[in-house]
Amino acid sequence: MLKRRDLHDAPVLFELMTHKEVFPYVRHKAYSSDEFYFLTKSTIEKEENGELISRTILDEYHHPIGTINLFDLKDNKGYLATWIGQPYFGKGYNKIAKERFMEELFFIHEIEAVFIKIRKTNTRSLKAILKLPYISLGNILFPAQFEEINKDSLEAPTYELFVITREQYMIHREICAVSEGETAV
Repeated sequence: MLKRRDLHDAPVLFELMTHKEVFPYVRHKAYSSDEFYFLTKSTIEKEENGELISRTILDEYHHPIGTINLFDLKDNKGYLATWIGQPYFGKGYNKIAKERFMEELFFIHEIEAVFIKIRKTNTRSLKAILKLPYISLGNILFPAQFEEINKDSLEAPTYELFVITREQYMIHREICAVSEGETAV
């Protein structure tokens, strides 16, 4: 479902990213396949330097369908950015990709908090994020981050801030394990 980013997927991912329902919400936009190739190469290098964590989202046939990334890593916290190609909307890939990515972030990379900023006008992403049972509204819990992401907003905040903490995620996993018949330790 997830794999490390590589240059071979750049042409397919570029085509998916440029769809009118996807492109406005992509954090790092590319306006040509060459530019997307360069961005992918840069992303791979930044991951090697510990600046971010980036994965390609795959469908059940192992075809690339989008990306999931943790940007702006600082103090074991970072900002999540995900996009999935339009043909794959509404098929559950977003939730599965986030679950697998959270597992990697919290258990392998020991990330403490994952911030998610979503434009108030992006109803598709707002609906998707609210399906995650371990998500919290970060506007009040992390006021400095909320202020930072909205610093350029003229009147009202442009973004909502959500957060997934390692602790919330661990509690969710434990509850799921107990409800599935496993014993809690």
